[in-house]
Amino acid sequence: GEALEVNQEVNCLTDFIHGCEDQLQKLKKQKEKGLLYGIPISIKDHINCKGHISSGGMVKFLGQVKEEDSVIVQVLKHQGGIPFVKTNIPQTMINYDCSNLIFGQTLNPLNPQKSPGGSSGGEGALIAGGGSILGIGSDVAGSIRLPSSFCGLCGLKPTGNRIRYIPAPVLCSHPLWSLQAMLGPMARDVDSLALCMKALLCQEMFQLDPTVPPIPFDEQVRLRGNPMSPSAQQQS
Repeated sequence: GEALEVNQEVNCLTDFIHGCEDQLQKLKKQKEKGLLYGIPISIKDHINCKGHISSGGMVKFLGQVKEEDSVIVQVLKHQGGIPFVKTNIPQTMINYDCSNLIFGQTLNPLNPQKSPGGSSGGEGALIAGGGSILGIGSDVAGSIRLPSSFCGLCGLKPTGNRIRYIPAPVLCSHPLWSLQAMLGPMARDVDSLALCMKALLCQEMFQLDPTVPPIPFDEQVRLRGNPMSPSAQQQS
């Protein structure tokens, strides 16, 4: 409900993921609870979800309904997460705004006169507006980092090939693809990003995609302190 209210204000959604209520009922019957148990998760438009399109903001992809979930969506579900909406992007996604001719312009909930940034702009707007607490964006040249900055959020572009990602067809031939794009989490705080990464870097991910190095999340590295703390800056 909150996501729909935010959408009315800033136009950040492209689709509602049907079946998420059924998934929640199944989760309640399971004995083992994943790290993301019961958490609704928003998904950037171009990430494949079974039974939905991945438009990339382009009309040519509107008729192509995906037959299976992408690896990251499968892992999120395995960990108890509930993908519930898909979020807006700019056309072709190589843009720092968030507008296309299908779904229109997404606004920044902090200031509707401003852009939420891009290309994960729908994610930034939805989370900043209070319609989602955790989202999955993608980043090749700032597409997680810019909307996170514009919307006052935290976001992470992980190391290359850390999380399974097959780029959308619209992007494969783009010159920027010589840089490695990555899927990554967006949220209101760093702890949420860490929890999401810990959940994603699990045996399910490594089994679904053997090309991903089977290196689990290292909690100790994160807890060693902020490398940009004043003491660290003085030492450097």
